[in-house]
Amino acid sequence: MSRNDFTTIRTEGALLPPGILKRLRDGDTTLPATSASAYHVPPPRRLNEAISEAWNTLQGTWSAYRDARDNLADTDTGTTLTRERWLQPLFQALGYGRLLTHAAITIDGASYPISHRWHHVPIHLVSYRVDLDTRTAGVAGAARQSPHGLVQAYLNATSESLWGIVSNGHHIRLLRDHHTLTRQAYVEFDLQAMLDGDVYPDFVLLYLTLHQSRLEAEKPSDTILEQWATLARETGTRALDRLRDGVHTALETLGQGFLDHPHNTHLRQRLQAGELHTQDYYRQLLRLVYRLLILFAAEDRDLLHPPTASDDAKQRYQHYGTRRLRDIADTVAGGNHPDLFETFKRLTHWLAHDGAPE
Repeated sequence: MSRNDFTTIRTEGALLPPGILKRLRDGDTTLPATSASAYHVPPPRRLNEAISEAWNTLQGTWSAYRDARDNLADTDTGTTLTRERWLQPLFQALGYGRLLTHAAITIDGASYPISHRWHHVPIHLVSYRVDLDTRTAGVAGAARQSPHGLVQAYLNATSESLWGIVSNGHHIRLLRDHHTLTRQAYVEFDLQAMLDGDVYPDFVLLYLTLHQSRLEAEKPSDTILEQWATLARETGTRALDRLRDGVHTALETLGQGFLDHPHNTHLRQRLQAGELHTQDYYRQLLRLVYRLLILFAAEDRDLLHPPTASDDAKQRYQHYGTRRLRDIADTVAGGNHPDLFETFKRLTHWLAHDGAPE
């Protein structure tokens, strides 16, 4: 995922999908443990006051850290600076207190040199000079595996932990035990963009997601994060059921609509004569429905335009895109005019032939 409605937040692999994060951001009280007391904020203090106070403190901390970072010698690894001047204060603001360093853990002969631990939660903190997804020779906790890969491998190897955190100071990721090899699963917060860009709404969500209270429990399976992840999986299952029903309805509606349209005499004749088998007609309809679904997802995730596309080009695309179709379908009753379908056919032709630069 995409970033979706968030400026500095990225979620991959449906760990905590955008729908759950949006509900959390919007103050959905049906989510478990979202009250001020659940975040250990005593009355009469309010949760938003605690978050605002943490933000104000961390803005000053980030500014001082950034100045020190920019003046750091090239020969310095930056590990101590990143941890002591920035990440330790961040975790303290999130309720963890001072994180303690932890010795490497060995499981079945494999060593996992994760830097810190909070109860059953591994927390791996590396220098801002270390990429989370790349091995870095000579750097503890990043030499044999990337920092992200190290934490993920540990979570997959142990039954003592379900959730973990990895950060290089510029980005912080929340991970969970996840055995799928083809795709990563995490929630990432771009700390540098958030603080430099003064994106307070995204910090609110960071606070609500990564606060210590979300991970405290005697058993990892009892944490609030695990409750949210379970709810996300159940919500996803229900969404798939609704999608299946929606595809069925779309097939029936489109199929009957094409047959009923007065200009489609040839289609009706071919079906009646057996020149077009009903199964082939069904396959064509199914292809159309899935083209629509793929475009819905691609447009909503802003995946169609190259990074160099201008705002004018994106604006022009909106006249042809499926978002316009969806908006019209929500507000205007259909009729016999085929112009919208003709526009859609032109769009899919362009997308199949390297776009329409003109």
